[in-house]
This record gives sequence, structure tokens and C-alpha cells, in this order.
Amino acid sequence: MAELLKIEDLTICPASAPSRKLVSNVSFSIEPGKTTCVVGESGSGKSLTALSVMGLLSKQLVRTNGRVLFQGQDLADLSTEEMRKIRGRQIGMIFQEPMTSLNPVLTIGFQIGEPLTVHLGLKGDALKAKVNVLLEQVGIPAHRANSYPDELSGGQRQRVMIAMSIACEPLMLIADEPTTALDVTVQAQILSLLDNLKTSMNMGMLLITHDFGVVADVADDVVVMFRGEVVEAGSVAQVLNKPKHPYTKALLACVPDAEGKKPLKPIDYAWLKNEQVPA
Repeated sequence: MAELLKIEDLTICPASAPSRKLVSNVSFSIEPGKTTCVVGESGSGKSLTALSVMGLLSKQLVRTNGRVLFQGQDLADLSTEEMRKIRGRQIGMIFQEPMTSLNPVLTIGFQIGEPLTVHLGLKGDALKAKVNVLLEQVGIPAHRANSYPDELSGGQRQRVMIAMSIACEPLMLIADEPTTALDVTVQAQILSLLDNLKTSMNMGMLLITHDFGVVADVADDVVVMFRGEVVEAGSVAQVLNKPKHPYTKALLACVPDAEGKKPLKPIDYAWLKNEQVPA
């Protein structure tokens, strides 16, 4: 199957210190209808990698090497206007914290409808009808279109973000820790919703997480990142059942068992003393 997104040797550095690599030679790909989970601790470069795909890196950061190919085209070659046509239309993104991503003074109906107007030209009754369909698709009653973000629960706000990201039926969806700060029941509902939408729309999905429980539930492939580098990558069965890299093994050792009998174990960084450990 043809690759939808292919990242090749991606390197990101501060503009003021180009020798300092925040993301170093990262490579992986995603196929239509497949979910790739990028796993790692905070600061491992997961979100920077995702933001580089969307062309949303801050001006203080630069891509010094590599390519981000979407349907075979390097997104770095596109103008700002060309990238705007892709962002939200062909590639959707669910950001980590919905309360800071949603505008508090605009209704959720308006915010879901904005990409439909910008990219598809929908207006009036057609726009309202599509917004209502999207709300119901993510499990929110259509009459809540007139609600403001602070009138919704955390889980409902996350569902609004999902509705916005899939509004234009993108080919690719990036979800940056979409279940952060949600309780376990709501997490399961959000993950199930994303997985069902991915399947029904045949989207490729890049899901960023630090939770191997999430990986086990939804991933087809896994990319493990540490200090801005990919240390291990493979199918979910390979990585979870037969991890090769010490860091992957250390992360898996931190996962509590379902019955709560296994003592919690901090990550063991002893392997770092041997820099020659193969990835």
C-alpha cells in the first residue's frame, strides 16, 4: 500500500543554535487506514515532529535536514498559502489541550463550521446542517452547537476538537495526546471514537502518547522516541511483545498491571552508560 505520510531524516534545531538537535534524523511512515503511535516521555520530540508536519513550528525553530512527504510531496516546498489549503483540509490535527485550543468567546458550532467555510465554502443552512451532523457523529447533541467551550465537560471539548479536525474529511489525522487529563472511562470513549472514525474514513492517523495502554488499544505500528531520536520502531506486536531497545523495555516495565499487584517501577536509565546499545 502506498505511503500517505513519509518522514525522512527529520532534524529540528533552535534557530539560534543549529548544532543543538531537538529532533534528530527521525524517520517513519503512515499508510491510509493505519494508526502509528509515537511514544515517549515529555520532551522526547513527539509534538515537535507533529508540528513540523503541520508547518506550525515556532519561528525560533528550524528544520535543518530531512523531508516530510505527504502523498509524495515535500511539505517544505509549499508556500504559506499552499500549506493553509492542506492544513485542516487534507491533514487535520487534534491539539493536546482543548481548552487552550478553542476560542472561549465563540460558540462551538461556529468553530466547527469555520474550516467548512474556509475550505469547502459552506454557508447558511448547508453549513448548519453539516455542523449538526459532525456534532452527532462525535456524540454531542446538535443543539449544543450554540454552547461555549466553558459550558462543556473536558470530554465534550475533546469531542469538539475531533469534530473540527475531521470536518473536511481529511486524509490524515494527527492526534497529540488526545486523552490527556481525561478520566479512564472518557479516555476509552475518545479512543474508540477516533478508531471508528479512522476506519470509516480510511484516514491515516498519527497518534502521540506516552501511554502504552493506548498503544495496545489502537496502534498498528509504534515509534518509540527518546531525546529527539527514534530508538525503536515496528508493528505493535513486535514492540510490545518483543522490545529490543533498553528504553522501550524500561517504558514497558513502568506500565502497571490491571490488578494493581505489580509495584510501580521508575524508568531505569542505567543503559545510558553504554552508548553503544543498538537501537
